[in-house]
Amino acid sequence: MSQVTKNRKKALEKFDQSKAYSLTDASKIVKEITFTKFDSSVDLSVRLGVDPKKANQMVRGTVALPHGLGKKVSVLVLCTQDKEAEAKAAGADYVGLDEYIEKIKNGWTDVDVIITMPSVMGKVGALGKVLGPRGLMPNPKTGTVTMDVGKAVKEKKAGSIDFKVDKAGIIMTSVGKVSFDIEKITGNAKELLQTIIKLKPASAKGEYLRSVYLSSTMSPGIRIDTRTLEA
Repeated sequence: MSQVTKNRKKALEKFDQSKAYSLTDASKIVKEITFTKFDSSVDLSVRLGVDPKKANQMVRGTVALPHGLGKKVSVLVLCTQDKEAEAKAAGADYVGLDEYIEKIKNGWTDVDVIITMPSVMGKVGALGKVLGPRGLMPNPKTGTVTMDVGKAVKEKKAGSIDFKVDKAGIIMTSVGKVSFDIEKITGNAKELLQTIIKLKPASAKGEYLRSVYLSSTMSPGIRIDTRTLEA
């Protein structure tokens, strides 16, 4: 039986695990129970009442967090020469095409987001085995395959995130940093949750938001009252 660490014991004393909290209260608690020496990420875990194996119940999307993620997002734009200046002006960290495709084929994936154009997806598609498992494959549904590369770069740099339900019916993603004030954590979490609620598949029956938990790196999860969210 694993021993409960001193910090975890201290964290568990600060809230009631059997209780469901409002987003605001949970955001306050998560700041109080985080004892890492670094600026921990704040994560939201949402279990949905969907069957991801069915195409018409897949939940995925993009949301622009109003207060960003509190971290530098590195962006690679794979584009033709006529779009390179636009991508660089928007703040892309890496811009090019063939040279970066070769680097990726050789294992380089040191970026957070890859944006490309419809006309070069033939070349980018061949990188699926490398980019797919890392969640880096560009997709029109997440705004990363577009002719408006400048706008896409700015959105990703500002804190626009992609999310997708996994095989277990769970969406888990960061919504900020512990150093954020309570209002910023709550605002980002609300924006993500409202987006997920709007994407509820018509074929999904019964309870949609099965459970929602807010946590930070290495902290216990705090259960959110889903009734207040769907209302």
